[in-house]
Amino acid sequence: MDELIVIEVFGEEYRFKPDRKLENPEKIVRRLKRYIKESELIFQNSRSDKNRMISLMLAAMKLSKDFHELEVKYTALEKEMEKRVSSLLGKFDKSSEQYINRV
Repeated sequence: MDELIVIEVFGEEYRFKPDRKLENPEKIVRRLKRYIKESELIFQNSRSDKNRMISLMLAAMKLSKDFHELEVKYTALEKEMEKRVSSLLGKFDKSSEQYINRV
C-alpha cells in the first residue's frame, strides 16, 4: 500500500498520495507548514475563515516568490556553466590543433 502524507492545516487533516518519484515528501510538508505558520502570525488575534484563506494565499505567494528566485538563480547558473564549458571546449580545440600541427 502506498504511503499517504498527512497535512494538518488550521486543525483539519488532509491526506495526499505523493508522486512516486518524489523524494522526502515529509520535507515538503514541513516547508509548507512553515510558510503557513509564518503567514498565520499576521492574523494571530483573528481566526476568521477569511483570514485563514488570506494566510494560505500569503503562504502560496511566498512559495511562488521563492520558487521564482530559484528559477532565476538556476537559469543564471545554467548560462554560466554553458559559458565555462564552451570556453573549455575552445581551449581543448586549440590545444588539439597545436598538437596536430606539431606532429
